[in-house]
Amino acid sequence: MVDAGGVDRATQCPQELPQMMAAAADGLGSIALDTTQLNMSVTDPTAWATAMNNLGMVPVGLPGQQLVSDSICVPGFDPNLNMMSGLTPINPMIPGLGLVPPPPPTEVAVVKEIIHCKSCTLFPQNPNLPPPSTRERPPGCKTVFVGGLPENATEEIIQEVFEQCGDITAIRKSKKNFCHIRFAEEFMVDKAIYLSGYRMRLGSSTDKKDSGRLHVDFAQARDDFYEWECKQRMRAREERHRRKLEEDRLRPPSPPAIMHYSEHEAALLAEKLKDDSKFSEAITVLLSWIERGEVNRRSANQFYSMVQSANSHVRRLMNEKATHEQEMEEAKENFKNALTGILTQFEQIVAVFNASTRQKAWDHFSKAQRKNIDIWRKHSEELRNAQSEQLMGIRREEEMEMSDDENCDSPTKKMRVDESALAAQAYALKEENDSLRWQLDAYRNEVELLKQEKEQLFRTEENLTKDQQLQFLQQTMQGMQQQLLTIQEELNSKKSELEQAKEEQSHTQALLKVLQEQLKGTKELVETNGHNLEDANEINVLTVALVNQDRENNIEKRSQGLKSEKEALLIGIISTFLHVHPFGANIEYLWSYMQQLDSKISANEIEMLLMRLPRMFKQEFTGVGATLEKRWKLCAFEGIKTT
Repeated sequence: MVDAGGVDRATQCPQELPQMMAAAADGLGSIALDTTQLNMSVTDPTAWATAMNNLGMVPVGLPGQQLVSDSICVPGFDPNLNMMSGLTPINPMIPGLGLVPPPPPTEVAVVKEIIHCKSCTLFPQNPNLPPPSTRERPPGCKTVFVGGLPENATEEIIQEVFEQCGDITAIRKSKKNFCHIRFAEEFMVDKAIYLSGYRMRLGSSTDKKDSGRLHVDFAQARDDFYEWECKQRMRAREERHRRKLEEDRLRPPSPPAIMHYSEHEAALLAEKLKDDSKFSEAITVLLSWIERGEVNRRSANQFYSMVQSANSHVRRLMNEKATHEQEMEEAKENFKNALTGILTQFEQIVAVFNASTRQKAWDHFSKAQRKNIDIWRKHSEELRNAQSEQLMGIRREEEMEMSDDENCDSPTKKMRVDESALAAQAYALKEENDSLRWQLDAYRNEVELLKQEKEQLFRTEENLTKDQQLQFLQQTMQGMQQQLLTIQEELNSKKSELEQAKEEQSHTQALLKVLQEQLKGTKELVETNGHNLEDANEINVLTVALVNQDRENNIEKRSQGLKSEKEALLIGIISTFLHVHPFGANIEYLWSYMQQLDSKISANEIEMLLMRLPRMFKQEFTGVGATLEKRWKLCAFEGIKTT
């Protein structure tokens, strides 16, 4: 397929090759092509190899290297593996073996081809319709879902159609018009997806049960996912093994073994001990020899000379330490000087901000500029204070070190103060004095600004909210005080009632004792004098009348006059409530009704009021077992009825 000019389009536009492959998958039938419309040269081996590689076939008999390493079906699939193992790769682009014809050029309209099988025929869909949609491909997918099958389609017909895509390991057909097909390899699934959208007709029948539109899509199967996970774990094991080999290869070798003692090795070690660069290596060898027990009378002098040479390095080490300490002191001094310079510049910057916040310059700035200047001033002051604290900490450490040195000296020695040290202290005191003076100026400026803001904003929103909160707290305190007063009144009333009950109890006990003595006396008189039974009955009637009279007196004492108008109002409301409830009401029901009128009233207060009036209200028990309930009833009208 060569055009008149022989221009190689594949080499000019390699990015259009995947589009050509997709168009080839949807092509229909054999179309008479005009050779003038095709512009890929057959004589160019590079372009032909690129096109064949994209189609999933290895170019045979053509020189040149593959330009694209991946197949069209699965990323990372190498078709050379099948050829090396002796299996012929099945490609969907091969006429007769595959499902679609060779790719037409992009200038020709994209159509699909009719596929003829032994038992059925596949007709492509309308090329103007959009391609069928597919779901997201699951990892390691080897199973496809095939829907829209004819009702009379059997597993043999399905296998005949889809075995052209590759080796089928299993077909699971449902009673309905769909099935699941599992292939041997992942790239075969892509070939089966090409059949999505085709209309399948069994033989030459026109019955509805013998035709259907195929819908091929990726299916999520546990077996595929398990195999994919196994492969991933195998690759992870291989990667770990490869990294371990790489680490073993890059691992530094183990330290060499220490040689055994001999006179020759001892002489060499003595020379190494004198060398500063080899001293650390030689001292470890000497230590291992001594720990091994190589020292004896014969080699004692040689070991003594080596220990002596090791001791000679002590002075060198102390000198090195002294030099390092001197370097550290110099570095500290340089750091302190640099920190002092930084602090001086910070003080100057803060002074600039303070001058900008004074009245003369402050009024000329805009609101946004004032806000930025205020933020910058606060930030610089924080940094200045942090630097000054760090510098003061360094000076305090130096003073502590100096005081320790003074304590370490003997009292007999006279203190000699160096003039340079005194000058440094004087300079440090001067710097501290300057920094304190600058801080004092900054604080004065801040106080002036605060005074101005206080004069301008006498009452702000915060003050208003605080006043409101104070008023609310005062109101709550007053309410709590009132509640405390009412509770105290209730407590006093309950105390008085308790005292009355105690007096009544003592009175009744005394009366019972008197009655018992009278009963004993009457019994004795009856036994001695032989009075008749009527006299004894009269005496009993008298005693019972006395007891009843005493009980009525106690009830009258208990039901004293009402203390306030509030209690009278409560009695009236409770009486009307219980009058409309002839079967009575429990104390919770009564309290819920009374709380709507007075929220501060309690159930205990209502119950005490009802108990104080036994002639008007009485308590009865209704129900049995778990349904036992106390109910209060209005009994004032019962006395009227009896009378």
